[in-house]
Amino acid sequence: MNKKQVRSILDTIGEMFPDAHCELNHSNPFELTIAVLLSAQCTDETVNKVTASLFQKYKRPEDYLAVPLEELEQDIRRIGLFRNKAKNIQALCAILLDKYGGEIPEQHEQLVELPGVGRKTANVVVSNAFGVPAIAVDTHVERVSKRLGMTNWKDSVLEVEKKLMKLVPKEEWTLTHHRLIFFGRYHCKAQNPQCESCPLAESCREGKKRMKSGSRRKPIQ
Repeated sequence: MNKKQVRSILDTIGEMFPDAHCELNHSNPFELTIAVLLSAQCTDETVNKVTASLFQKYKRPEDYLAVPLEELEQDIRRIGLFRNKAKNIQALCAILLDKYGGEIPEQHEQLVELPGVGRKTANVVVSNAFGVPAIAVDTHVERVSKRLGMTNWKDSVLEVEKKLMKLVPKEEWTLTHHRLIFFGRYHCKAQNPQCESCPLAESCREGKKRMKSGSRRKPIQ
């Protein structure tokens, strides 16, 4: 894919979702880290419902360590994998107090060493909390980039990230990450993408396939 094609895709998605942003509610880097950790295999909507009360009860790393693990589990039990996530949150908080003065570290390599924090979470935190350009590849970013031909079908998540970093200007990494998520979450959905009304359908491998198969169907009587 050449730069002109990439520019066209970025501009089109930008026009569709000019105000794309992180939809996880948070007021500081610590809350954002906890929210992203909770969001693994869970919707942002559900996470926001849980953190509405969670962030009232737990303000600092010390607060998460002041309660039994079972109590924290109950506080986040609506979240998928809540037991493992509760354990990771307490382990993460202990490290923050031991090594970083209770603050979230700003370096990517430090973040990925925290329990429950993978590469995607670290990218979300550095870009949204600290203004460092990054492309976090979640299920939406991966699906959309592959459908549009920006990456290959068999690419790993890391390969998708590296290819997008080469294709997209660095100063647009964070914004592109948000716009790809919005495009995938609200338009190019996994099961029912809106191909018929999509301005990128002609340059989309999935769109062409779906439109072609749709044209062969007999009209409903």
